[in-house]
Amino acid sequence: MGLKKYAGEVIKEGKRVRWPKREVIFPLIFVVLVITAFAAAVLLLEDMAVARLLGALEKAFEGFKK
Repeated sequence: MGLKKYAGEVIKEGKRVRWPKREVIFPLIFVVLVITAFAAAVLLLEDMAVARLLGALEKAFEGFKK
């Protein structure tokens, strides 16, 4: 199958799709953005906690360095 034929079939299939209306899409986009922001905040807090823990461990074991 050539690239041109493949692209033509992709376009034809895209026209058959029943796309949702704007009234449905915008609330869903908002939900995705809120969940993404929440996940980013959780990962940021976890990263900061681990960095602090590793810093404390490094400080605690400074005496063992040569």
